[in-house]
Amino acid sequence: MCFTLVLYRKSGILRIVREVRTMRIDIKAYLDNNHLTIYRVAKDSGYGYTTLHKSFNKQQTKATSLNLRDLDAIAQAQHKQMWQVLRELEEQYLFEDD
Repeated sequence: MCFTLVLYRKSGILRIVREVRTMRIDIKAYLDNNHLTIYRVAKDSGYGYTTLHKSFNKQQTKATSLNLRDLDAIAQAQHKQMWQVLRELEEQYLFEDD
C-alpha cells in the first residue's frame, strides 16, 4: 500500500512530508531459516513465551511494527547484536506491501 501525506503549514513552519511505502517483514521465514522457534527465542532471551508468541503470530498492519523487544529477543537467542539481525531482516526478509 502506498500513500502520500499532505504538506501543511502550522505557525509559519512548513512541514515536509514524503511518500511512505508500507513494508513487511516475514519474521516466520526468518525464524524457520535460522532454526529458531518462539519457545527457544523466549527461553534464550528471558522474554515471556506468551508475549513473543502473540507478537510473532499477529497480522502485521501499518500500526504493527517489529518492536525492539522482539528484535532484542531474536538477537539474544542467536548471540548476535540487534543491528546484525535487523540488517538480515532488511536484506532478505523485507517485502513491499501490495
